[in-house]
Amino acid sequence: MIIGEGIAMLEISAAMMGKMETIHLTSIWDHQERVLLDAGYPGQLKLIEEQLLSCGFSAEDITKIIITHHDLDHIGSLPDVIQNSSHTPEVFASEREKPYIEGEQRNVKLSPESIAQAMASVPDSVPAEWKSAFKHILEHPPTARVNSILSDGEELPFGGGIIVIHTPGHTPGHTSLYHIPSKTLIAGDALNVVEGRLVGPNPATTYDLVLAKSSLQKLTEYDIQNVICYHGGLFTDNPNQRIRELAYE
Repeated sequence: MIIGEGIAMLEISAAMMGKMETIHLTSIWDHQERVLLDAGYPGQLKLIEEQLLSCGFSAEDITKIIITHHDLDHIGSLPDVIQNSSHTPEVFASEREKPYIEGEQRNVKLSPESIAQAMASVPDSVPAEWKSAFKHILEHPPTARVNSILSDGEELPFGGGIIVIHTPGHTPGHTSLYHIPSKTLIAGDALNVVEGRLVGPNPATTYDLVLAKSSLQKLTEYDIQNVICYHGGLFTDNPNQRIRELAYE
């Protein structure tokens, strides 16, 4: 879905643990750069490619990849996207997220206990081979090298300008981004859309809920017309007011 000139929301749907799940990546581009924000679950390169074609280019054209945080649904296909591109994409992430993405530290939410809980939640109808593969990917998440560090408040000089907003809480170094030309907030998992309503971070999947909620105050500094939430998609119904409500409730 094209949001504005040089920016699109990529809707990726696939069966996960016996049910359909949809996530929303973002692509930003200009006359030189082709940027992908987050990289979906493992095995979703083909689905990402299909969505990028609607933007007028392919996964082979990706020159830069920005990762909001290290959860599996955001870095799962990162190695595949990098390998498939003909440009050796530059990978951006915050300093706090870098060691998790590179595999030097374990995912903060994937303890042995949480993995066991995740496996117990897999429906009995899921084939044993799939369960085994799922357990392996939880224990050994994909990794990739981070080339460039995102600094809070910096403006990335492509796509017409993208401002980095550190919004820790969902993970230790979670980052949101603001696309200046389209006034679009790429919220990652700092915000969600549930039944058409913009809501705050999901308590069930958030590392530090108090910190995540306080991070929302930083978002009130921007004039936002569109919000792309990784879970829930696009929100355009007076987002400035709604974000203020969530930040100070």
